[in-house]
Amino acid sequence: MNAKAKRLKIGFVFDDSLDKPDGVQQYILTVGSWLTSQGHDVHYLVGKTARTDLANVHSLSRNMAVTFNGNSMTMPLPTSRPKLRTFLAAMQFDVLHVQVPYSPWLAGRLIAAASSSTVIFGTFHIVAYSPLVTAASWILGHYTRSTLRLFDEIVSVSSAAQAFAQRTYGVSTDVVPNAINYKRFNAALPRPEFDDDVITILFLGRLVPRKGCGVLLEAIRKLRSDHGDAVFRVLICGKGPELARLQQYVDDNELGSVVTFVGFVSELDKPSYYASADIAVFPSSGGESFGIVLLEAMASGRAAVLAGDNSGYRSVMESRSDLLFDVHDGSALAAKLDELLTDSELRRRAAQWGKKHSQQFDEAVVGQELLGRYLQALHKRDAAAIIE
Repeated sequence: MNAKAKRLKIGFVFDDSLDKPDGVQQYILTVGSWLTSQGHDVHYLVGKTARTDLANVHSLSRNMAVTFNGNSMTMPLPTSRPKLRTFLAAMQFDVLHVQVPYSPWLAGRLIAAASSSTVIFGTFHIVAYSPLVTAASWILGHYTRSTLRLFDEIVSVSSAAQAFAQRTYGVSTDVVPNAINYKRFNAALPRPEFDDDVITILFLGRLVPRKGCGVLLEAIRKLRSDHGDAVFRVLICGKGPELARLQQYVDDNELGSVVTFVGFVSELDKPSYYASADIAVFPSSGGESFGIVLLEAMASGRAAVLAGDNSGYRSVMESRSDLLFDVHDGSALAAKLDELLTDSELRRRAAQWGKKHSQQFDEAVVGQELLGRYLQALHKRDAAAIIE
């Protein structure tokens, strides 16, 4: 079926808000922006959201703050079923694209209230960080089983998420990965203050234990005795509850001359920081279903990317297992960094591989795949309606 044969009205359904630049939010907004650029009518059906810079955002619930899978997020309080039915009847969506797992109190009620002509499509996003999260996911999957049966199709963002979806929700899924705006990151220029001969090592992420910034600083301490201050610098981009402890570690180990805490980096500035990096390090210990940050850094074309050996990051790194490291061993990371610091050709080859590898995750490639699946599901629904 021709992907341009019909202008679709698509509602991305997400129980959380769009106020934070986390992975699921990035997925929704990246794919949604591309679909809009192709002439489709895209709406965002979410929990309470303060953003006013996006078109077609519908805040459909009041939300409460929770912590799940090592992340701070919000979940919806029960939303009026009549209100949601009235909303859907007025909007007449062709597709509701639901982010899974989902709450029975917002997304679940939207799914149940949707017209029989509306395709229900899902993307499964998570991998558990702990046994408790696995158990909670299994319970949620069981609780939402009645609405899970209404989906036309569910895909997973990675093989790791695919396995977790089967294990906890009992659903079989194809893999359709996360997407990046490749051109945006590839076209970025280094920040002038870092565009010099000093090798720049970059960490970008939340300063929480599972993101592993402490492991990187431990590795830097081990490297310090072998490399002078003028050889490399370390940029720590991000904020979070670990900041004070990490700053104290830098002070205690006299790393202040090579380590700079940049603070929170906006989505607008993020490409220029990746373009400034010679080596980008992401030492997350788990709870990663994918690795958007890896691809964004790769797309810059300059950074050699080192990734913590967790299932989500492993699915992105594919054939380059040599760029993975044990996230519980600062010495292992120090050894990887030492190789890249002392071998410019090794850095160049790793960066070139990443630049090429990340192109397959461009929004146009992933967007066309999703659009084709929407249209196929719509075709099946139309055919079934004719038979009936």
